[in-house]
Order: sequence, then C-alpha cells, then structure tokens
Amino acid sequence: MYKPKAKQGTIYTLDRYKHLTGDMLDLYHSLKKRIINIDSSVVEEYKKLYIAFKSTTNFVDIVPQKTRLRLSLNMEFSKLHDPKGICSNVSELGRWGNGEVEVGLSNINEIDYIMELIQQSFDIQIEGV
Repeated sequence: MYKPKAKQGTIYTLDRYKHLTGDMLDLYHSLKKRIINIDSSVVEEYKKLYIAFKSTTNFVDIVPQKTRLRLSLNMEFSKLHDPKGICSNVSELGRWGNGEVEVGLSNINEIDYIMELIQQSFDIQIEGV
C-alpha cells in the first residue's frame, strides 16, 4: 500500500528575520547569550514570526523589529515585578508570541534589567513543572 510521505516542516534560520542586521543582530546575540546561560535546559527555536526560548515551554519569545527587539514574556502580567514600569499588559491584544507581558529592548545598556524580567518568566515556567 502506498503511504504518502509526511510533509517536512519548514526549517527557519536566523537569516529569515529581515530586521536582524547590524546593531539589532548584535543586540540579539548579546541577549541570546544571556538567555541561554539561564539554565542548561534552555533551547532556542526559530519560528515563522518570532524566536522562542524554552525549557519545558516557551518563557520568552522575541520578535525582531527595525529599531528594537519586542519580547513576549510567557507569564501573567499580575505576577510580574517591574519596578521601572517598562512592561505592557498585552493580554487583550493580538500579538505574535506567548504570554501577557510585552517589553522592548533597543539598547545593550537595558539588558541587565530585561534579564531580570526574563528570569521571572523562566522561574514561573519551571515552578509549573
């Protein structure tokens, strides 16, 4: 009996994201290095419209934009500790990525604070296991 081959999924690469060039690419690589170092279980996955970082599930998704990296943190906005008040509640908005929290990263000097926010999302995902 003939069994049709399953269609193989499209494989996305970093080259797919047209805004990841120059300074934005450098910023992405700096952020990626920090995210990957959170835990040995963290992996990066290139999706059609965003880049996912996950352990058991996505904890941060990155949408490359022209002048910033838009991050979606996969956590409830009400559980976020954001003393600087730079995050937005996007629970009622349609966005690419997972979670209720959105924050932008446009400058290397913001990475330390952004990593504190990403760490919160990671911790919540790990606690839920």
